[in-house]
Amino acid sequence: MKTHDVFNQVPPLENHHLFETDIPLQEAVEKNQGNWALSQLESYGHQLGTQVWIDKGFQANQSPPVFHSHDRVGNRIDEVEFHPAYHELMTAGIGHQIHAFPWNHPRPGAHTVRMALFYLHSQNEAGSCCPLSMTFACVPTLQQAPSLARSWLPKILSEQYDPRSLPVSQKKGATIGMAMTEKQGGTDVRANSTQANQAGSDYELSGHKWFCSAPMSDAFLTLAQSQEGLSCFLVPRWRPDGSRNGFHIQRLKNKLGNRSNASSEVEFHQAFAQLVGEAGKGISTIIEMVSLTRYDCMIGSTALMRRAVAEVVQHIRHRKVMGKYLIDHPLMQNVVADMCLEVEAALCMTARVAKALDHTQHPEERLLLRLLLPIGKYWICKRGVHMMGEAMECLGGNGYVEASILPRLYREIPVNSIWEGSGNVQCLDVLRAISRNPESLEVLHLTLAKNRHLNKDYDQFLDKLWPILQIEHLTPYAARQLTEFLAKALQASFLLESGNPQIAEAYCTSRLTQSSLSCFGTLPAGIQTKAIIERALPHLD
Repeated sequence: MKTHDVFNQVPPLENHHLFETDIPLQEAVEKNQGNWALSQLESYGHQLGTQVWIDKGFQANQSPPVFHSHDRVGNRIDEVEFHPAYHELMTAGIGHQIHAFPWNHPRPGAHTVRMALFYLHSQNEAGSCCPLSMTFACVPTLQQAPSLARSWLPKILSEQYDPRSLPVSQKKGATIGMAMTEKQGGTDVRANSTQANQAGSDYELSGHKWFCSAPMSDAFLTLAQSQEGLSCFLVPRWRPDGSRNGFHIQRLKNKLGNRSNASSEVEFHQAFAQLVGEAGKGISTIIEMVSLTRYDCMIGSTALMRRAVAEVVQHIRHRKVMGKYLIDHPLMQNVVADMCLEVEAALCMTARVAKALDHTQHPEERLLLRLLLPIGKYWICKRGVHMMGEAMECLGGNGYVEASILPRLYREIPVNSIWEGSGNVQCLDVLRAISRNPESLEVLHLTLAKNRHLNKDYDQFLDKLWPILQIEHLTPYAARQLTEFLAKALQASFLLESGNPQIAEAYCTSRLTQSSLSCFGTLPAGIQTKAIIERALPHLD
């Protein structure tokens, strides 16, 4: 029965090219020596923007993983069943080496290329990014145990995704998970009670983990108490003799978001484990893995913000209100341009981390990286949560219903603030980095000072920041305020040197002045809002 005509509706954002429509990403790749992989980035950006692959993201989230503790005759199997779309997404991610790109291609720009690939993948389906991230991040930690590295790395670095539940020797490729937190400790892993008892040259672990990400992985890096103290171990799903290890999934977490990915509670019952690094030095051993997964939280939040902004720009270009398109309404221009600036700043900072990872042979890059990781993890993930709500509001009721991708993005983005250390953990880590490595302050000063005299608001902001950056003034009570100041200063600095004065000046004017306000849509007069929006999602011929 026809009761009305359907008009003034927005066409879905599909069959578009994720890489070729992203000017800031293209600029970051070129600036940071990643153009040698353009063909791969262009190919993956085209693939992920098609309706077929967008649908796979929806399918993987609409059919969450299911845990099977036993087979039909009562044998314990501890297996997780996924929708086929999830496996297709994993196949695509591993086929494009999101889990291994810099390790397989050790050349300048490799981390930047991997950042761009992860960024593209996250915009389509973020849940599958968790095992890709941990598999990528485990490599520096495993390299601290040469014999384990020789045995595991060929399968970890493989470009073939193999989801079969088999001993790793029988598989074409392997993924790695992580299990650190326990009920009583959470972030305080020193309170872990899982015990590691030596059995010859190896160990047996008994205890529990309250959160174990990607429990279908082939092995897990975990922490347990050995005789020497908290130590790092690799726990495979299967024992060397081919029998199932004492790794038991208790249940899957029923989470707010990240629905396509399995997160679990597990118990170790005399589980076979091998020591990684020095006994009693578990935190320092696993911290490199944690640092890289924190970096992926930056990429993931930036990517989700980017996808939200793309949806918003598509909406305001096609939706008319009061006789004209939303993009032509000044206040909507203010709101959306403000969000576009946030994405540009987040991507610029994230790309700078990739550059530092590409040049860790330089001491100053390592020192800067030590600060950029907690600062960026805190600020970008926090801003992402705020911005996602604003993006949903731009679409109104159509953005609130599940037919839109916005509800999924909205549920997805908070996990990046929580996983691998909440906001307080990151801010206290900034203080720890400065107190333990005072020379990092000198590198920070040089990084910020080299862009002085390019913008008066930036110069004035630095004048106020320098007195705060005295070690005697760095207190835990004010750690969040300090981290926010540093994040804004660094984002402004990176934008000023990125080669786009319009974006850099708009950011400095809107974020660094005393009149700066916290809500999106409060840009001061004089900013070329429509040009900023058009840059975010240009029309293609």
